Amino acid sequence: MEALKLKTLDDLLLSPEERVELIGGDIVRRPMARIAHGAAQGNLRGELNPFSGRDGPGGGWWFATEVSVAYEIHECPSHDLAGWRRERLPRLPEGVIDLPPDWVYEIVSPGHEKKDTLVLPLLLKRHRVPDYWLIWPEARRLIAYRLSDGDWCETATLEGSDRARIPPFDAIELDLDALLGGG
Repeated sequence: MEALKLKTLDDLLLSPEERVELIGGDIVRRPMARIAHGAAQGNLRGELNPFSGRDGPGGGWWFATEVSVAYEIHECPSHDLAGWRRERLPRLPEGVIDLPPDWVYEIVSPGHEKKDTLVLPLLLKRHRVPDYWLIWPEARRLIAYRLSDGDWCETATLEGSDRARIPPFDAIELDLDALLGGG
């Protein structure tokens, strides 16, 4: 019997396929983007614009969409949207980033719920990513989690047309309806 060979970042970089990521040692295709996915990603990126730059609230942030982060030798997911505080990442690196973000936002896609709701939270917890948000565009729901004492604590749940100030971006009020293209 042949031993299972886990894929590494090197295998991922050699992959001829686009829209793939490394999860648990497997190269996995990312789901085809839907309009609701694109709206939830683009609209939130726009809302967070005040935080970009050195003079933004909290000392400024870098944001990236569809960014691959090399956490471990067999783990390099591509996040829908991720952010790094400029105090931790003064300059953008070349190539694949290996510094865990300060915040991750995943848009839960049909067929990939397990990755977004079980696999990634455990990976992010191991790497002490402080904030993790999940959004389900079709269900019109967003849940925000913050790492506290080594475990995820729910900090906010928005449904329908709820509005809230959610750490680490509580300097602005987010409108879920507007994020999902309804406002």
